[in-house]
Parts: sequence; structure tokens; C-alpha cells
Amino acid sequence: MIKRMIAVLAALVAVASLSLADSGPDASAKDTKKMVQNNFVETAQKGVKLSGYVDAGYSYNFTGQGGNSTVNSRVQSDSAQQGDFNLYAVKLALEKALTSENKAQAGFRVDVMIGEDAAYLANPGAGYSNTQQNSNYLFLEQAFVQLRAPVGNGWDFKVGKFASILGYEVMERPANMNITYGLLYNQFPFWYTGVLSSYKFDEYLDGKLGVANGANSDNNTTTSGGSDGVALLAGLNVTAPGGNANWSHNFEYSTASENSTGASPTAAGTATSQNALPSNVASTSTAGGAWTIIYNSWGNWSPKFANDKLLLAFDSVLGNTAGANQVGGPQNTTWWGASAYAKYQFNDWFSLSSRGEYFHGNNFDKIGNVQGYDLANSTGLSTQGTAGMDLWEYTITAGFNVIDNLLIRAEYRLDWGVNSVYGVDETSGTIDSTSSGPAHYAGAEVVYSF
Repeated sequence: MIKRMIAVLAALVAVASLSLADSGPDASAKDTKKMVQNNFVETAQKGVKLSGYVDAGYSYNFTGQGGNSTVNSRVQSDSAQQGDFNLYAVKLALEKALTSENKAQAGFRVDVMIGEDAAYLANPGAGYSNTQQNSNYLFLEQAFVQLRAPVGNGWDFKVGKFASILGYEVMERPANMNITYGLLYNQFPFWYTGVLSSYKFDEYLDGKLGVANGANSDNNTTTSGGSDGVALLAGLNVTAPGGNANWSHNFEYSTASENSTGASPTAAGTATSQNALPSNVASTSTAGGAWTIIYNSWGNWSPKFANDKLLLAFDSVLGNTAGANQVGGPQNTTWWGASAYAKYQFNDWFSLSSRGEYFHGNNFDKIGNVQGYDLANSTGLSTQGTAGMDLWEYTITAGFNVIDNLLIRAEYRLDWGVNSVYGVDETSGTIDSTSSGPAHYAGAEVVYSF
């Protein structure tokens, strides 16, 4: 009877299920990730595993007076108005993983997320205010067929929808060192629809190659005159002898402005989210070609002298969009940033993690305003040239593993930088001021994994 019930449940979630995305580093919050992955339910079909977690919490943002007040350097679900109880995510994953055998074989993975994070991750290009939290939102995070060709050491393929290869952090909060998503993480694509291949040359070196419709996009029709465009993906990861350090290099090239930018290809300065790639006009000599390139490098190191108690990591990004559509005409938009992480496990039940980040854009087209606030007219700052934005954030997080499968975390975060907060005041429903911070955040999170 129990097996039959589990089989029925597996069939229901097979359409859309989930678990921790496998594109991020294994060392990040490794205790939590191991807990989520190992405490699975095995279905009636041999080798098919069901896992997931429930993630809820409370957050308080000490900024702004109205629904249009938003901290520019945070994702939408981390910028809820003042005090807010949050259902971040209910996540389920159904997977038949490939075995370690180097033979022709197949499997699958389906990940689904329901909650406030799902609304933003599914459509990061949209403009959100801090009063639009939605715990009922359903997001199909991943759904792909896995294949292995017995070529060399084994050539693996994912065909379908899969998590981004870019960035140190991942979509699942419990797998990251901190509760809130990082400033840099919000600059990377979250997911792709396409084909991704991977090959392990030896125990120290592995690589990835892929082609997709575009960042956060289910089709390859672009905003550049309705033309056809794709995103090319590549990655190379180096593992140190002993396995206590990784250094990963990841690359994306988009041939044209993607339809997921949340912006109009004909309206200058309409990018509505910092995660969205800048909107291009059509690929003309004036526009500069309308392509985007992103390079990401991250690494982590667990020093052996610390007996697995200390984890250090970094993340970085360099991106450029040609022909970004701005007031005054198309021009190049360049952005870059860096993050540093540290986590110390004091004992079996208590850990402390910190994160510091910096991000820069040479104009407002990449990290401008979510609600279309006219920064140029209101602040006197140019939306072109080198005025741009400089954003900073620091986060410290305490973690408590006091009961099996249960993680409790508390966090403080500080954001500041040029126009890091907008909509500080409202007059007759009109946003009329910005602030460079500081923007304070305090929150707590409770996660149960299975």
C-alpha cells in the first residue's frame, strides 16, 4: 500500500518536480545540500528518487514607505515591503540519475518549485514592486532527459530545460551560504532551454558545451526585429588533487537580444530588472551588432589544516552588450563585479557565513531601475557614458543544525551604492526620490529537507 501511494505521488510530480540544481559547486553549504540529496524517497521504479524541501521565513527591510520602494541590489523576493512572512519555496525533485558505469544509458530529472522565489526565478525580466509576493506561483525549474554516450570516459548530455552553468550560487536558497541571494547571482541567467553536454577528461579536469534558446527564455525568437538567436555555453572546471578546491570558468555568448529581457526593443531605457540582459535594437551598424557576452569565474577552497571546518570561495563576472538601447541612441553596456565568501563550522550544530560583494555598470542599462523610474531627470545623473552604478553589499548569516533534516538560519544584510534604493518617498502616488543607502535587512529562515 505504501509503495503504491509513493508511486502515485511520483506520477503526479513527474510533470514538474525538483531538487537542488546540480549546476552549482558541491562545496557550497555542503552539509545542507547533502542533507537534501540523501534524505530522498525511493519510488516503486528502481533508481527513481524523490527529494525536496520546504523553505519558509521572515524578513524585514528597513527602507521605503510605499509599494514602489525597492532595493536595487536585491532580487524581488528579498525586497518585500518592511516586515513580511515568506514562503520562499516548496521544492520537489524526481530523478533517475545516470550510474557511474561508462556505457550507453539514459535517465531524467524534473524539478518544480512553488512559492515566492518561483515567481521571480520564472520571469526575472519583469518589473516587480515590493508588494507583489506570491506564494502560490508554480515554476518548472528543470526538466531534461539525461543521456550517456560511451565515448572515451563517457560523454553526457542534458536535453530540455536546465539550470544555468554561470555563478557560484544556485536557485535553491538552502544550498547557498546565505539566506538572501547575492548581488552577483542576480546578474546571471537562471536557466536555459536547449542541449548541454559534459565530459570528464580525468579526475582533475571536466568541461561543458551547450546551445540554448537564450537566457531565461523558452524560445529563440528575439527582440531584435523578431530574428532568430541562440546562446552558446561553455565551461571548464579544475579540481585540485585531494578534491578540496575547485576553479571554474564559464562563458555565454548570445547572438542577439533575447525576448526575455523584460524590455521593449524600440523603447530606450526600458530594462525592468537587473537580471535582464540590456535590451538591444535590431542588429544594424548603428546598434553595434546586438550581441551579449558573459564571462564568469568562481572557485572554492576548504583548507586541509582547518579539518573541513573552513570554506572560502569567490565569484566574479564580466559582461558586455553591444548596441544597448538607451536614451540618446544605442551604445555599449559593460558590467563587472566580484564576491568573496567565508564559512566556518564551529561544531556539528553551529556555523557562521559571510559574503561581501561589489558590482559596477558603465551606465544604467544593466542595473538601472525596476519600476521605470527616471533616474536621469530626477537625479541629474546621465544614463549613458561612465556615470553608471556602483553597488555594494555585505551579509552575515548564522546557521543552526539542531534537529535531523532541519536547518535554521538568521541573517543581517547591508546594501549601499549609487541609487541603490529608489522610491524612498512617494507624493500623490509618484515616486520622487532615490537613496544611496544604507539599506538594512534582517531575516530568519527554517528549512526542512527530505
